[in-house]
Amino acid sequence: MRTHDYAVQVSWTGAARGGTTAYRAYSREHAVEFDGGTRLTASADPAFLGDAELVNPEELLLASLSQCHMLWYLGLCASSGVVVTAYRDAATGTMTERPDGGGAFTEVVLHPEVQVAEAGMVSAAERLHEQANRKCFIANSVNFPVRHQPTISTGG
Repeated sequence: MRTHDYAVQVSWTGAARGGTTAYRAYSREHAVEFDGGTRLTASADPAFLGDAELVNPEELLLASLSQCHMLWYLGLCASSGVVVTAYRDAATGTMTERPDGGGAFTEVVLHPEVQVAEAGMVSAAERLHEQANRKCFIANSVNFPVRHQPTISTGG
């Protein structure tokens, strides 16, 4: 069995605006640095006193699920003779807070809009979403359902 290791560095950059003197007083801004040099400035969800103009961890989880599904799907289509000419997903997720302040995602729904080259490919294109969902490493790593509601059309 093969294993793959990943590493990111997360650094709190909001400390420059003052420490954690009070819950409502400190900045949630932070940097996420990936192998290869990409740096992402992020924050908390605005509901948790974050900056609405920055990406938050909940959005990153949703993006990871969407990306993983898309990448598996495109690979499966290529291997199955389904020519995808466009792909877009408007994924949604629901997170529920508990009374103690914690919480968890309860569901993610992917809404892939896929365009294929020919009408004869639509049926296979629809079926391959289920297989992509079963193979997605990220979807297999979470403890909530990841559903998909695809729309398939043909290129014009």
